[in-house]
Amino acid sequence: MPGEKILVRSFGVLIGLGIAGFFILRRTLRLGGRKDNGAFIEYFELLPPPPPAPPSAPHPLSGLTFAIKDIFDVEGYVTGFGNPEWASTHEPATRTAPVVKFLLDAGATCVGKLHMDELAYSIIGDNKHYGTPVNPVAPNCMPGGSSSGSAVAVAADFVDFSLGTDTAGSVRVPAACCGVLGFRPSHGAVTVVGVIPMAQSFDTVGCFARDATILREVGHILLQLPYTDVRQPRRFIIAEDCFELSVIPTEQSVGAVIRSIENLLGRQVLQHINLGDYVERTVPSLKDLQKEISGGSDLGALSLLRFTMQILQRWEFKVNHEDWLTTVQPKLAPALAARTKAALETNSHLVPLLQRIKDEARYAINDLLKSDALLLMPTIPDLPPKLDTKAEKLEVFRNRTLDLICVSGMSGCCQVTMPVGEHNNVPMAVSLLARQGSDRFLLDTVLALYSSIQEEDQDDVDQHSTLSNGNSDAAELAKEKGNSAFKEKDFKKAIVYYSDAIRINRNNATYYNNRAMAYLQLALFAEAATDCTKALNIDKKSVKAYLRRGTAREFVGNYKGANEDFSQALILEPTNKTASEALKRLKKLI
Repeated sequence: MPGEKILVRSFGVLIGLGIAGFFILRRTLRLGGRKDNGAFIEYFELLPPPPPAPPSAPHPLSGLTFAIKDIFDVEGYVTGFGNPEWASTHEPATRTAPVVKFLLDAGATCVGKLHMDELAYSIIGDNKHYGTPVNPVAPNCMPGGSSSGSAVAVAADFVDFSLGTDTAGSVRVPAACCGVLGFRPSHGAVTVVGVIPMAQSFDTVGCFARDATILREVGHILLQLPYTDVRQPRRFIIAEDCFELSVIPTEQSVGAVIRSIENLLGRQVLQHINLGDYVERTVPSLKDLQKEISGGSDLGALSLLRFTMQILQRWEFKVNHEDWLTTVQPKLAPALAARTKAALETNSHLVPLLQRIKDEARYAINDLLKSDALLLMPTIPDLPPKLDTKAEKLEVFRNRTLDLICVSGMSGCCQVTMPVGEHNNVPMAVSLLARQGSDRFLLDTVLALYSSIQEEDQDDVDQHSTLSNGNSDAAELAKEKGNSAFKEKDFKKAIVYYSDAIRINRNNATYYNNRAMAYLQLALFAEAATDCTKALNIDKKSVKAYLRRGTAREFVGNYKGANEDFSQALILEPTNKTASEALKRLKKLI
């Protein structure tokens, strides 16, 4: 049962988290016990038409179930837009959104509406009024938003697929966070009639699925276009600078995808690019924007694209919803209240310049992807944020993510995000982008690649298991590189190298201890504690592991756990000054 899986994962997460982690976990267990992980806002059943009589072929989605984000109209139901005051001030819909009808007519059964972030104005996945749906594959992490319930319902196997919307990442981000496939179509390729607008020049209707075949089938139905012959990609362009933004080693995040491409099509189709440099060269109006906003500081090209998208989104959101916001004055979560305030204060003086940038970006990115090329890049620049992440760090995650997400948003291109295994028991994802209007080509390519990617991921797991009994020269070399980076205080690079060492040999406590040391320097206490626990599973007499886990636990307020760790370190090494001083300090706190 899905709930049982969540409980098992949750108890695994408990180790090394401390008091703060305990309260997060207690909330996770409480919500995880609900049959729907907090994904559904209401249940109903919309049935497909009767199947055709034999020998006619059955409807393509016969037997499949789906659910929809609470932004789609369903006749007789209020469309809630993730906010109870919106729901209370609007009447039930008089018609069902066409995209929902398309799927019903194709044979699928709709079983309900799903929670979302308020007013679709977030990519984090929380909701002040209805709570945060529990991420089934990483219960201590955010599920991503704003189509949070849509991703959770699919990841937890409650439905075969789901509908969401994507304006600035609201399908791609939760799909990445929850370890499922997510499709954002080309802008304008799927009708948005019967969908509450957020910012209409970016709004798209997308879908989630665990299975690439279902994603392709649903995507084709949403597109409502005639079938065409399957085409073979001619180039895969790897955005190297985008992968360098992440603390996850590039080989781990994208290695399986590259090997799958090489196996299917050969190495000659691979091409590398610095996407930021390309955008800077081909979108000349960014220089004018830099002069307008910089105040003497230089923003990178992708950050300038993100800024452009954010201001245009604010302006359109204001045009769409200013009357309701100023009349009702709803009680919004603090972060959303700040964003809506900024939107309401936005004026149109930059809009002509921003629209020019958008036009140039659309031409540039689509020109890059001409002749059946695909762009390979990370979906999000880091792992999904933890549930207890502070607001300021969430905003950093949001902006760094939007630096990547804005590429398809500003170009109108289609994008599919795919899960590619796990890092520290949290899902990783990469994306493929195709030029605007090449949606079928993109979905067909993902279908061809995805099973191979999964096989490569499993091969990696098997290989790591085989190598874990040895202490290879390659692992030691990676560790030494990590040590050098640590001495230079480049802690992120050190984590990359230590992770490489662990990937080669997972049975060496030193590698986990060293990575924990780097995590502590970056104040990533939960990650440090987890690594120390893994080190202790390998070597129960590792004083360093006890000391570092004790430090991590102390910082998150788990003073009892920290006291136990430092006491054990002192038993193993009675003269250890760090442990004795820590115990004196903790004596005052317990």
